[in-house]
Amino acid sequence: MVMEFHHLLLLLWFLIPLLYLFLRKLPPGRSGWPLAGETLDFFSKANQGCIHKFVADRRKKYSSNIFRTSLIGFPVAIFCDVEGNKFLFSNENKLFKHWLPSAFDKLFPKSNNKLNTEHSKSLRKLLAFVLKGDVLREYVGEMDEVMKHHLQTDWNSFRRAIKASKLMREEFEEMIRQRKIDRLDSSSGKDFISHALQATDDNGQLFNEADIASHLLGALQAAYGTLHHTITNIMMYLTEHPDVYNLVLREQKAIARLKKSKDRLSWEDLRKMKYSWNVACEALRLKSPALGGFKEAITDVDYGGYAIPRGWMMHWNAHATHMNPEYFPNPEKFDPSRFQGDGPSSYTFVPFGGGAHMCPGYEYARLAICIFLHNVVTKFRWEKLIPNEKILHYPIPRPAQGLPVLLYPL
Repeated sequence: MVMEFHHLLLLLWFLIPLLYLFLRKLPPGRSGWPLAGETLDFFSKANQGCIHKFVADRRKKYSSNIFRTSLIGFPVAIFCDVEGNKFLFSNENKLFKHWLPSAFDKLFPKSNNKLNTEHSKSLRKLLAFVLKGDVLREYVGEMDEVMKHHLQTDWNSFRRAIKASKLMREEFEEMIRQRKIDRLDSSSGKDFISHALQATDDNGQLFNEADIASHLLGALQAAYGTLHHTITNIMMYLTEHPDVYNLVLREQKAIARLKKSKDRLSWEDLRKMKYSWNVACEALRLKSPALGGFKEAITDVDYGGYAIPRGWMMHWNAHATHMNPEYFPNPEKFDPSRFQGDGPSSYTFVPFGGGAHMCPGYEYARLAICIFLHNVVTKFRWEKLIPNEKILHYPIPRPAQGLPVLLYPL
């Protein structure tokens, strides 16, 4: 009798959670093939540059702004609209936590073997300090000087910033150790390393050289790849749209006329580059450097009348709103005027994400892009050497050959 009771309890222990899930209303959708799910179709669409169709087709099929699927072995709820973006961005660390593939932990290992997702809060605190506007504005002149030098001496010699993460980490660690020795005033310095040497983690412990180096490497990789390809895409669009190029040139020449030949750009100058930044935003809308992001439900979540079980992945996709004609009429067209005035509605334009996990490099990206555009359009005109160059879309949209151009000094 006792054994039968124990067997009954064991059976209930297995069945109750299954019954609970069965009775709950999951988002509409399908899991696809065993293990693979719909992964192949998802990445096939991404590789073709039409990931928005993966989302839009299912949104239409299920008549829902949220649907379920299975990607790389995980059950995933995909959010398709502005309300979904707002919900995900507003509940970071409440209902969801940021999720990264395990491969990131191999590329950017931490000294205590913690996952990168556990270190992300600490990293964001570091980056939030060194990348905020009142710190970056002190470097505008220096960034302008570096850009001028680069365009004069190294225009045709871009090199890949990262060849081997292990070698770079070792070099960074040596540089950090030397900075420790050279640092005379512990309170001075607003750059990443100076701040990181004084910062502490969530437990109040100072970061060691290996962790600072790993954080720095990750930040550089993210900044180099996304910024480099975004600038390349902007150059491509300016070549293809002479009317837009002329408006950017007029704006930048107006700024240049008010400065002496050797004067550096200032923070006030960057604030005048409104149309140039509109052009950059439109390039980011059409060629967003990131597909979107994944989050993991840390509790059972109810949204839009559907249940999302704890442990499920949730995905927001930038192209789901960027290429939606409800938010951006004629979405395939390159049209910087979309960003004039108040610009797009909140949560429709999300190349930098949003909420607690919004990219901390937003302001740095704006500075770097505008400074680059000023120095390029006021000193050169150019034409593409490969008129119909193929566009690659994954993992970052960019011209297949890197957009080789013929430069004409002005």
